[in-house]
Amino acid sequence: MVLKQQCEQNNNIIYKMKPGKIAIIGAGNLGLSIAQGLVNAGEVTIDQLVLTEKNTKRAASLAEQGYTVAPDNQSAFDNCDLVMLVVKPFQTDELLAEIKTYADEKRHVLVSCITGVSAAHIYSGLGSKPALFRVMPNTGISVQESMSCISAFNSTAEQKQYIGQLFEKLGSVLFIPEEQMAAATALAGCGIAFALRFIRAAIQGGVEIGFGAEDAKLMAAQIVKGAAELILENNSHPESEIDKVTTPKGITITGLNTMEHSGFSSSIIKGILASYNKINGDK
Repeated sequence: MVLKQQCEQNNNIIYKMKPGKIAIIGAGNLGLSIAQGLVNAGEVTIDQLVLTEKNTKRAASLAEQGYTVAPDNQSAFDNCDLVMLVVKPFQTDELLAEIKTYADEKRHVLVSCITGVSAAHIYSGLGSKPALFRVMPNTGISVQESMSCISAFNSTAEQKQYIGQLFEKLGSVLFIPEEQMAAATALAGCGIAFALRFIRAAIQGGVEIGFGAEDAKLMAAQIVKGAAELILENNSHPESEIDKVTTPKGITITGLNTMEHSGFSSSIIKGILASYNKINGDK
């Protein structure tokens, strides 16, 4: 692994730093999910993470949870070689203008989880070309079940291997060309919300046919988990698994056809396409 493990000391830093730290710039929902996933996976201890957060109340809450909260972004860069950028897209240019003075292309490895912001845009804003990985995870990362799509730029084979292994601890990883990143965002990033909406609908249906809300939630969540494992473990197509539970004139095919008549598959496809088109500038 070529990442430096010994963080430099800075007399202006008001907290004690340790080797092997990872900085997360922007500890919102996704940034915190990444932090939680790394800790839960045993990849790092909580004190090996350095978080930055502009919201003072949230920063205080993170500190109460045991995280090291840096006083500013420069402190994070000064003390960590691996820096994850996890801010909102509209905050990107302001962040790049700030960090360009202390992002060292010979030292730092950057991981950008910023939706819709290209590597070229990041490099232009920095005025330099450090090793960069664009990563599109989803919030399943907090329980080590993310689908993380990664594009690599100006990186060594060793750095690519390290970043791949890091995110494999947090779920599944797929390296893709950058031109597929928008599609990955729509399918993997937004997709977890689409799956959760199915679970919510199934819970509502379960309550209507007589189950308590908690029992219906357990059943609906396990249904989705089981279906996913069938596909992943058997490397099978969904239709082959569907065929196993549908019989002529049976109740399953009746339910499926009723859903299809109401646009079930079509609405999912249209939703994914709508998200993809939004990313590509369809306002």
